[in-house]
Amino acid sequence: MSVRPLWQGRALAVLGIVLLAFSLRSAVASLSPVVGLIAADFPVPPVVLGLIGAAPPVCYAVFGLATPWLEQRLGLERLTVVATALITLGLVARGFAVDSVTLIAATAVVFAGVGAGNILLPPLVKKYFPDRLGLMMTVYSVAMAASTFLPPLVAVPVADAAGWRVSLGEWAVFAVASMVPWIVLMVRGRASTSWVPEPVEGPDDASTSSAPQEGTRDRELEAVTGPVVVAPADSRILSRLPRLPLAWAMTLVFGISASMAYVTFGWLPQVLVDIGGVSAAEAGFLLGVFSVMALPCSLVVPGLTVKYAWATPVLLITAVVTGSAGLLGLTLAPQAFLYGWVVLYGLTGIMFPMSLALLSIRARTHESAVALSGFVQSVGYGFAAIFPILFGVLHGATGGWQIPLLMMVVLLVAAVPAGIVIARPMTIEDAWSRRHGKW
Repeated sequence: MSVRPLWQGRALAVLGIVLLAFSLRSAVASLSPVVGLIAADFPVPPVVLGLIGAAPPVCYAVFGLATPWLEQRLGLERLTVVATALITLGLVARGFAVDSVTLIAATAVVFAGVGAGNILLPPLVKKYFPDRLGLMMTVYSVAMAASTFLPPLVAVPVADAAGWRVSLGEWAVFAVASMVPWIVLMVRGRASTSWVPEPVEGPDDASTSSAPQEGTRDRELEAVTGPVVVAPADSRILSRLPRLPLAWAMTLVFGISASMAYVTFGWLPQVLVDIGGVSAAEAGFLLGVFSVMALPCSLVVPGLTVKYAWATPVLLITAVVTGSAGLLGLTLAPQAFLYGWVVLYGLTGIMFPMSLALLSIRARTHESAVALSGFVQSVGYGFAAIFPILFGVLHGATGGWQIPLLMMVVLLVAAVPAGIVIARPMTIEDAWSRRHGKW
């Protein structure tokens, strides 16, 4: 067994991953707090706000599908630079928007880069840190969680002091900084090398014996070797994934997690004002409480998911039970325990870092991880784009919030059967070999 210190020869990769993770969420979370100030300069009709709200999962789905194909032609690091360049360009352009059309166009450019970056992060971790998967998934999950609740805290004060254009454009600094480590790595010629685990072949059934064992850290790391040349991604991998129940189960869990987030950020403040009897300011604070719950989840969940086979089902059941309890509380007795219901509902945030960690350990190589990440996130975000719209439709049809909230409970419970599938310590390569022969 050979395990490298985290920073040894990989300091630039650590820095690049953390800055990229921070840029992905800050680019999204920095807009909504200053929409009212933007509307003071030029009209922002409700339809525009609806398009901006629906844009993230749609763009993530579209550009997520294209990312594995582009990675084959550009390489992992080069495509990472392109994605962060798009984020930078979009953030700067958004600060110079002169009407709602240019605002939407700039936002679409931002989300194009974010959509690709979402897909690239798990393979980057897989490529550079196969011996530190749990730790690095925790590091970048925490960076994403921090960048979710930090922009809303500073966006309005900065806008009041320097204008909304500065408030929007300032986040481009992080995107620019995230490009630097990957450019340096490419210049140094390191883009073609990494540490990767070699599959361990057993005497009888290679597809079974080569599966990663999550029960102990030693088994996970025993095949780590020195630097080797990484082959280009196999174009057949992505086409095989729709034939694997494991890939679909991971997609469903990820899609449900994303649905919870987008429904919440789009609708929870209004729900709390109507049924919780709170002011708009307090409802915004409660949305912040929901967001903050992602931070402890990001600290604990990735490491448990990577190290222990039992962690995935336990974590998923915890998310489903607590989330359902919070939603049912908001439905049946919202004012009795309002803050508690929001905290319980916020624990559905367990599902997101768990899903990201699984993207790394359910594939043997970073090439497979790119394909798996692209499939799961693109289809999952496409699935998630449906529910903010459906939530509003149900509210309009019923005149209340009970039916939409119960719909979210049903959606959460639907994650349990998929969780049984994703809990099995098996890679997509092994799943394919068992069903269809050699990978």
